[in-house]
Amino acid sequence: MSDDGPVLAAEGLTLGYGGDPVVRELDLEVAEGEFTVIVGPNGCGKSTLLKALGRVNTPVSGRVLLGGRDIRSQRAKAVARRLALLPQSPIAPEGITVRALAARGRFPHHTLLRQWSPRDETAVDEALELTGTTGLAGERVGALSGGQRQRAWVAMVLAQDTGVLLLDEPTTYLDIAHQYDLMELFARLHRQGRTIVAVLHDLAQAARFATRLVMMSGGRVVADGAPGDVVTAPLVSEVFGLACDVVPDPRTRTPLVIPHERP
Repeated sequence: MSDDGPVLAAEGLTLGYGGDPVVRELDLEVAEGEFTVIVGPNGCGKSTLLKALGRVNTPVSGRVLLGGRDIRSQRAKAVARRLALLPQSPIAPEGITVRALAARGRFPHHTLLRQWSPRDETAVDEALELTGTTGLAGERVGALSGGQRQRAWVAMVLAQDTGVLLLDEPTTYLDIAHQYDLMELFARLHRQGRTIVAVLHDLAQAARFATRLVMMSGGRVVADGAPGDVVTAPLVSEVFGLACDVVPDPRTRTPLVIPHERP
């Protein structure tokens, strides 16, 4: 990647599943060190876009660039050493423990000449500690609560130890305290230099933690910028069909959406 180029980019990206396109001719650049959050109503293409950025979805047209090169021209293992994707509702192998799941995040770093090492052990230990799952390390993932399972998957992504994290609704199944714990963790990783792109539904969380918000509707980007410029009453009304006031959060001064009563 050139020093002044985006670490991740979509160029003219059209995505679909056999019918009408879900994402249409979309351009997006992600600079190194950004914390970008993608928001928008259900079905607008947020998750579809994120999976394409993570080399899961194949574009109908256009391309995704990682480090200035077409991501599909790069080997899967090489991509996985630079970029980690946490999808929605992943499924764990039957009987796998939390520690074994986290250890799978180290596979991209292995070669025929380099197998499991003390560095891998340390990375897994750190990921379990960061996600509060050390005490669950020996438990089977399938026997955990939804929130515990989600934190186990986050541990796997963190153990992968990549510079770019793609997170699709990472706070799913978590209670509000664990949601904010996890978002604070991502904010800390961002301050340490990680590039993060996340899909979130909660506009208050998105505005509080993101350095940049991308608002989508109908498979296109309709607003892109600082949270205070994107989360406005007219845009929320237009995109989500929700009449509201937008006021500053009393603690963070970031935008807070106050819905109007339905008639």
